[in-house]
Amino acid sequence: MSEWKSPDEVRPMKVVPVRHPWRWVAVAALAVLAAMFVHMLVTNSHFHWAFMVDNAFRPPVIDGLLRGTIAGTLIAMTIGVVLGVVVAVMRLSDNPVLSGTAWLFTWVFRAVPRVVLIVLFANLGILWKRLEFGLPFDHQLGALFGIHDFEARVFGIDAATALTGFVAGMLALGLSEAAYMAEIVRAGIQSVDEGQSEAAAALGMPKGRILRRIVLPQAMRVIVPPTGNETIAMLKDTSLLAYAPVIFELFYQLKAVGTASFDVFPMLVAAALYYLFIASLLMIVQAFLERKFGAGQRRSENTGLLKWRFGGNR
Repeated sequence: MSEWKSPDEVRPMKVVPVRHPWRWVAVAALAVLAAMFVHMLVTNSHFHWAFMVDNAFRPPVIDGLLRGTIAGTLIAMTIGVVLGVVVAVMRLSDNPVLSGTAWLFTWVFRAVPRVVLIVLFANLGILWKRLEFGLPFDHQLGALFGIHDFEARVFGIDAATALTGFVAGMLALGLSEAAYMAEIVRAGIQSVDEGQSEAAAALGMPKGRILRRIVLPQAMRVIVPPTGNETIAMLKDTSLLAYAPVIFELFYQLKAVGTASFDVFPMLVAAALYYLFIASLLMIVQAFLERKFGAGQRRSENTGLLKWRFGGNR
C-alpha cells in the first residue's frame, strides 16, 4: 500500500516541450529566400526605381486609376450585385420559366471567359447600326397586312454612340459578375433556416418583405466573404478593359508609358504595386464587414492582420 504524501512533498513533474527542429529549418530557408529577394530588389538595375517613381503618378495614370480601375470596379460590381440578387431569387422560384431562365443566364455568363465577353460586346455594332426598341417583327407584320411602311419602334440610338468601349466593358463585366453573384446569393439564402420564412408567412408577411427583412439580413453572413473576394477579383479584371478598347485604364496607361520609353518592366512593377495597395484596402473593408455581419456568431479563428492591428476578439 502506497504511503500518502502531502502536496508539498510531491515532486513536480518535469515538462519537456516537444521539439520541432524542422520548423526552424523552414524559418531559416524562408529567411534566406527573403534575403535573396531583397538583394535582387536593391542590386538589380533593371527595376529602375527612380524611373518608376517619376512616371507612375502621371496625370493619365491617375486618370486611368480613378476612371477605369476604381470607377469600373464600382460600376461592374453594382450591376453584378443588383442583377445577381434578382437572378438568385428567380433561380429559387417555383416558376419553371423563371428558374430556367436564371439557370440559362448563369450557365452562359459563367462559362464564357470575361475577356471574350468584353471583345464580343465591344463588337456588337457589327450586328446593328442602330439599337432600336419596340415591337418585334414590325416590318413583317406590316407587310402581312399590306402596310409596307409600318414601324413600331419606341426608341432608337446609334450603336456606335451607345456601345462605347467603356460601356461594352461594363456590360460584359457586370453581367459576368451577376452570374457569379447569383450563385453566392442563392447559397446565402439557402443557408437560412426555412422555418423562419414559414413562420413569417404564417403571420401573413408577404414574400418580398420576408426576403428583405428576414432572409437577406441573415444571409449576409454567408454572402459578404465571397462578395469581397469577387470585388477584389473585379478590381484586377478591369485590366481586361484594354481589349474593348478602353484607354483610360490603369494598366493600359502604365504599359503605354513603358512602351513609349522602351522601359516596360518598371511600369509593370508599378501596376502590380497599385493593384496590391488597392486590394489590401479592400481586404480591410471586407474584414470589417465580416465582423459586422458575423457579430452574432461565435468564432474561434484568428482574424489575422485586422486582429493584430486593432486588438481584441470577435
